[in-house]
Amino acid sequence: MPVIGGATRLYAVLGHPVSQVRAPGMLNPLFAELGSDAVLFPVLVPPRDLGDVVRGLQRIGNLDGLLVTIPHKVDVCRYADAVSEAVTLAGSANALRREPDGSWYAENFDGTGFVHGMRAAGIDPTGRQVVLVGAGGAGMAVAAALLIEGVAHLELCDRDEGRLAAVSDRLEQHFPGRVSRSTAALRLESADLAVNATPLGLSPADPLPFDVTQLPAGAVVADIIMRPKETALLRVAAERGHRVHPGSPMLTHQLKLYRTFFRLDDALRRDTQDDRSH
Repeated sequence: MPVIGGATRLYAVLGHPVSQVRAPGMLNPLFAELGSDAVLFPVLVPPRDLGDVVRGLQRIGNLDGLLVTIPHKVDVCRYADAVSEAVTLAGSANALRREPDGSWYAENFDGTGFVHGMRAAGIDPTGRQVVLVGAGGAGMAVAAALLIEGVAHLELCDRDEGRLAAVSDRLEQHFPGRVSRSTAALRLESADLAVNATPLGLSPADPLPFDVTQLPAGAVVADIIMRPKETALLRVAAERGHRVHPGSPMLTHQLKLYRTFFRLDDALRRDTQDDRSH
């Protein structure tokens, strides 16, 4: 267990809900492994309070970073002073860090983590026909990363027509001819890879995000939900003989990226030098 003292550096993960997040259980052991006097804690933030909470946290002098989960990944971008290319492309962020001058820089690792997780499992998205349901913060990041990785075509689906149009138009500018959109009728029968990037599956009572029976044999079904590990979608897909890919690798493959982004090794070196100087 970490020992929290007056010199402890703070990191927060923001969400609504937040009980499902796994980041504290993964980053806090990393802090301990590095010998870093830091702790990541969850913060339950209703959407209406996001601005007040983020601005309040950013005024805490020993708070160095924020992680962001549903439903805040799009709106949190407005509280960053600068953003990465990935954030610009996806229109969402899942990590913000305090810079040495006190400003805040936003990055998005969801898409990279998702692709790295798939490749580690032996699933190559290059050249595939992809259907992705959910154009929210994580969905946008995953869509952008898959297109960067060279999928042949990506069909994006979301019930929010305005959001869907904005996301697909932005992606089409960067990947002309490889993006289409739909609010309902998915072309699942030609999909090599079908991805759920919606919150459907967090609750056992949720309906499936798409009809697995329409998928062709050999199609891969992936979910970005991390808890439960086996969502109803993955269970039904596996029962029908499809290869499935859970959400947890998307986070585990972001750990190294977080370590670099938050400069944890640099902080450890500073702490060691400070100890030696006393």
